[in-house]
Amino acid sequence: MADITPDQAGMALEAAERARRRVAAEVGLPRGYWWAMAAGWLLLGVLGSLASPWVAAAATLAFGMGHATLASRLLGGRRRTDQVQVSRTVAGRRLPLVVVGMLLGLVAATVAAALVLDADGAEHAGIAAGALVAVVIGFGGPEMLRVLRRWVRA
Repeated sequence: MADITPDQAGMALEAAERARRRVAAEVGLPRGYWWAMAAGWLLLGVLGSLASPWVAAAATLAFGMGHATLASRLLGGRRRTDQVQVSRTVAGRRLPLVVVGMLLGLVAATVAAALVLDADGAEHAGIAAGALVAVVIGFGGPEMLRVLRRWVRA
């Protein structure tokens, strides 16, 4: 250990930091999370269009509570695989905020799509808007999260 030069120590620390950043970049939410959210999104669109307002409101609250419970376990990103667990500091403390922001954006996109479709005369605008956003979530959720994390450096 005494034979290590300051330059070698610095290079070792830089290599360790690069490795930490690579692991942190891999932290995310499992693919099943995104498809479960897409299915819930579609179900809420159907209930919003076909069920009574009370049922739709109760389902929305239940979806929100279920998502909050599941997300609180997954959003730290620490349990992506059984082989690797990283600390919250490596996973990133801003990741939950990024996901919440992303969800708010998706809610706004759903409402905007429903309003546009309704103005165009669509019979079940809520279902169509929910289906549109569900497809985006299911197929593009991980990629959207990756881009948003890069933008906010989370």
